Amino acid sequence: MNYRIRDLPINERPRERLKEVGVTNLSDKELLAIILKNGTKNKNVTDLALDILDKYNLNDFKNISINDLTSIKGIGIVKATELISSIELGKRIFLREEYKLEKLDNPRIIWESSKYLFDGLKQEYFYCYYFNNKQELITKKLLFMGTINQSITHTREIFREAYKVSASSIVCLHNHPSNDVTPSKEDIMFTERLIRTGNIQGIPVVDHIIVGNDSYYSFYENKNSLNI
Repeated sequence: MNYRIRDLPINERPRERLKEVGVTNLSDKELLAIILKNGTKNKNVTDLALDILDKYNLNDFKNISINDLTSIKGIGIVKATELISSIELGKRIFLREEYKLEKLDNPRIIWESSKYLFDGLKQEYFYCYYFNNKQELITKKLLFMGTINQSITHTREIFREAYKVSASSIVCLHNHPSNDVTPSKEDIMFTERLIRTGNIQGIPVVDHIIVGNDSYYSFYENKNSLNI
């Protein structure tokens, strides 16, 4: 028999606590236990949830895989797929939240709105924000991961997505995990390529922002760094 939530004392049952105190007052462990539903023969569900959180923190959940989860004793393919699905749904709800950016010529607003996308990442992630002709955000898209280079494929992907959503302009963002937002030579060359391509395609790349934990670098604000 597997330990289930109902096998716990009433005052320790996450579902009962959710009803009593509300979902926002539950711990990460309790929320995870509700998703897992039951534990194993020798371990109750809250302890199983704790095993996961001991191995992976919430930042890790952004990119956690089924293999990562099934490597934990007591987590089979069913639990892993249910948890992965819950995480993905949460990400989609958060990332698809629609809001307006005040102006495209205000990189700080864009930086402040995007910091959560890069929190805790240990490699470079490259996003594009796509805007309509009213300067309203249509969508944002993670396009690739890893160090930026001159690959023409990257440029094609950026504008392919722009055509899909009928974007009028683009702001590109990527992080420097070192927290040093000084653009590299590759960053500069890549940005120059993007701007030239955008001008040809009729969908201007109005900024490329390098994101740090507590600072940013905007190519829009530093136009003299480009050879366009």
